[in-house]
This record gives sequence, structure tokens and C-alpha cells, in this order.
Amino acid sequence: MNILLTGASGFVGSHILDHLRAHNLPTALLLRTASNPRFIEPHLPGVEVRRGSLDDPDSLRPALAGMTHVIHCAGATRARRISDFYAVNEQGTRNLINAVNAWQGGVQRFVHVSSLAAAGPGASDKPARETDPPRPVSEYGKSKLAGELVVRTHCRAEYVILRPPVVYGPRDVEFLRLFRAVKNHLLPKPGVNQPLSLVFVRDLAQAVITCLDHPAAAGKTYFVASKEIVTAQIMAREIAAQMQVWTLPVPLPLAFLWALCLAREVLSRLTGEADVLSLQKFAELRAPGWVCNPTLLEHETGCVCPTSLAAGVAETLAWYRQHHWL
Repeated sequence: MNILLTGASGFVGSHILDHLRAHNLPTALLLRTASNPRFIEPHLPGVEVRRGSLDDPDSLRPALAGMTHVIHCAGATRARRISDFYAVNEQGTRNLINAVNAWQGGVQRFVHVSSLAAAGPGASDKPARETDPPRPVSEYGKSKLAGELVVRTHCRAEYVILRPPVVYGPRDVEFLRLFRAVKNHLLPKPGVNQPLSLVFVRDLAQAVITCLDHPAAAGKTYFVASKEIVTAQIMAREIAAQMQVWTLPVPLPLAFLWALCLAREVLSRLTGEADVLSLQKFAELRAPGWVCNPTLLEHETGCVCPTSLAAGVAETLAWYRQHHWL
């Protein structure tokens, strides 16, 4: 097995690389010249780096030379323009699939890391299932769904599509905001108290490794999530309890969240720096919930996501403190 990993320098991709190295799996990384290797530097002596980019089709075919498996983790979660989501999540995936197909059977399996956003919202009493018709509510979700469609309709190798919900854990910059708010004694109370599925990043990485060669996973789409359902308030309270700080509730009505998303979008356009918060993100923030049912993955592959919220928060908090992010 020779594996090409895209997105290795990112939050999720770096944890996947940790697991690949722990399993002694031969791995090559598709990295752009501008990629920041801060999370993966200890691994670089033991892997091959192949320079290339999803938006440069000519770089992808040589990057796949000798590869038998591909883990496609690279993707855009923030963008200055809506078209940027599709340029990476759809067209970038298409470019990679075309390169895979050009090797005419060299690649045996393609594992595509998508998102619950591609499927759309789910409630506690009606969680999203793999058999449900997709109902993405944001352009990000629609672009991830478009990438999935490229894989399903064009990939000649066996493929597996994984749809994680919100991912958290060490190295994550997005949930760092919540930890910092709690450290400053603030307990956010969003206008919509969304029930949420979560997945600890290490559990997601293990699911990716499982699906690399599990025979039952071929051609399947799976949600990858903990069975524990939480809310943003539950998460904040758990963080506060572990940090041993008092907090004051801070209501965040939908009107305020809309204004905040609008302001961040305008700032992004002025500075040229993409931001997760935007009017597209507001479409997700006002949804009734983001809950999915992960039992199909467990039943067909035996893979579960066992890390509890308390354990995941503890490990994440320890990492933030160790690396002086808090």
C-alpha cells in the first residue's frame, strides 16, 4: 500500500498523517510550495513530499506515480468568494479524480473526506442518514456535495466518502475561539440552541485509516461522528468546568449573528483574507440542528468514535495550554 495524502498540513490532515505514520503505512504528501508545515514537521523525514496543487492539473498526475491509495482531505472551509468554494471542493476534486483515472487502475481506493454540510441539517429526533436526499443550506455544503458527485460519477477506482460533522481537537483554530471566550468568563448562548453531532479529530483519522482497505466500505458514504449529542452551551459549560472558571451567559440572538456574519464578510472582502464567518455560515447557524446517525459505519466496518466530549475537551485544552494558544 502506497498512500497519497492531500491536505496534510491542515488540522484534520495532520492528524490523519499522525495515524498513517503510527501504522507504518508508506505515505507521500501532496503539498503546495506555500503550505505551512508547522503541524507535520516531525513526520517530514519519513515521508515523501510531492509538490503540486489541486488547481494545477499538470502537477497531479506525476504526484500519483506509484500510489495505490489516495486520501483526499484538502478542501476549502472558508472563502472570499462563493466561487472559491467550488474551485477547490468541486473542480479541485475533479482535477484529482482525472489524475487518478489517468493511471488506469494504479489507484485501488480513493477515500474522500467530505462534510455533514453536504447532507444538510438533522435534528435529534430525525438525524441525517446516508439514505436521505441531500439538503445543503450553504454554498460550502453545496460545494462539498458537488465534490462528492464528482467522486461518485467519475472515479474509476473504488471510493469511500466520509461525512464528518463538526471536528474538534488539538491544533483546531476554530474551536479555540470558544475556549478563549470561556477563559474570558463568557458563556455564549446562540439564538438557536442547535443539537450537534461532533467528532474528535483522532476518531475521524482512525475512521479514514479503517476505510482505506475495509472491503465493506467500497462505494459507500458514511457519517463519522460520536453518538453523543451536544449543544454549543453544553460544550462551553464543559470547557468552563475543566478550566475551573466562572462564566456569564451572553445571549447571541439570530439578528446579532447575522450582523456579525455580515461584518466579517465585509472585512474579508476589504482585507482579502477569507473568514469562516460569513453570510453563508449564517445559513448554517440558523439551521435547527446538525445531527447525524453514525451507526452505518459501525455496523459495516466496526469503526466507532469513542471519545466523549469530556475526554476530547480535556485533551484539546491540554494541547492549547502546552502550545500557549490559551
